[in-house]
Amino acid sequence: MSHSPYAAAFAEPAGSPIRELFPYLSRPGMISFAGGYPSPTLLDGAGIEQAAQRVFAQGAGILQYGATEGAPALREALARLCDARGIEAKPEDILVTTGSQQAFDLLVRVFVEPGDVVYVESPSYPATLQALRLAGARIEQVPVDDQGMRIDVLESLLANAPADALPKLIYTVPTYSNPCGTLLSQERRAQLASLAARHGVIVVEDDPYGELRFSPTAVEPIHALGARLPSANPVIYLSSLSKTLAPALRVGWMVAPAEVIRRCAIAKQTTDLCTSPIAQLIAAEYLNAGRYPDTVERARREYGARMQAMVDMLQAELGGRIRANPPEGGMFIWAEAQDDLAPGALFQACVDQGVLFVPGAAFYAANPKAGTMRLSYAAPNVDQIREGVRRLAAAYNSALSAGK
Repeated sequence: MSHSPYAAAFAEPAGSPIRELFPYLSRPGMISFAGGYPSPTLLDGAGIEQAAQRVFAQGAGILQYGATEGAPALREALARLCDARGIEAKPEDILVTTGSQQAFDLLVRVFVEPGDVVYVESPSYPATLQALRLAGARIEQVPVDDQGMRIDVLESLLANAPADALPKLIYTVPTYSNPCGTLLSQERRAQLASLAARHGVIVVEDDPYGELRFSPTAVEPIHALGARLPSANPVIYLSSLSKTLAPALRVGWMVAPAEVIRRCAIAKQTTDLCTSPIAQLIAAEYLNAGRYPDTVERARREYGARMQAMVDMLQAELGGRIRANPPEGGMFIWAEAQDDLAPGALFQACVDQGVLFVPGAAFYAANPKAGTMRLSYAAPNVDQIREGVRRLAAAYNSALSAGK
């Protein structure tokens, strides 16, 4: 047998299950409920262009390398944004990253060695699972219900874990999660922070969607709750401007203690050295110009309308056949077929009908729940959503008939 020239993790690596759906998007007339893309009609192109013009007016100095930790102007702007979310963060508490996914990848590199245990809410974001698998982590799934991560199950897992098998990290998207759209209650948030502090485990709070709430009531981040615990804050906070400002800027960030920021910055130096300084300065100019709150508010209203259109159409076309709880914010609906369909039959029937979703198996580290799927209402408009659900219903009925 010939020896593989690749590292063990990359001998037979699995790519992103969502990215693997991209070839279907090129089919004429395809309506996609798959990718979590923000709607281009809701991105403030004019405001970003104006911010870019102000940046380029500063001269050729903007074309130089930047600090690995991030441009000072952006770190200051992000600190103010965090403050508006209830998080006390000084600029030096922030590491700017190339999207929040890089922030998580840096944490995995800094904390996780092969064989280490990491708890993830389940179902969970596929890129998180991918990063952990490539790191050789032992992934332990903590189930979610309609209110987010089951803290009772988490408490039992932590209580029964041997000292040498406690998790290095607990990963959660508590606010309008990906894929389920669930919102972790304030009571559960406090319990999670307290449990993590008691057991000396770090919680990674990933928050790309928290501003996209459909009601006016903001939710306090777990990170903010953790700051009030008697011990050191057990929560590292990740966020991104990709869902609200522009994914092309690739601006994410981490709020963490100094010793974590320093180690992650060193890890970052071996990948991209620094997130694009031009993109950072454009983001800082935009945030400082005062347009961001209105941009977010437009997105909240429109995504709320699109979500409601999808929920209403699912009920009208497939009432009783697909269970789908309306989320209170974010970009996703988690749906579950109530009939026994052959694996893959619904997906293929949907492709044939010209509508795309992400099969639920992509969001589980193991033992996926049959008949589950993630539907995104963010990119298609209301008319496209209505037509897409009609196609989904036709595909569902076709797959059901074929299986009889």
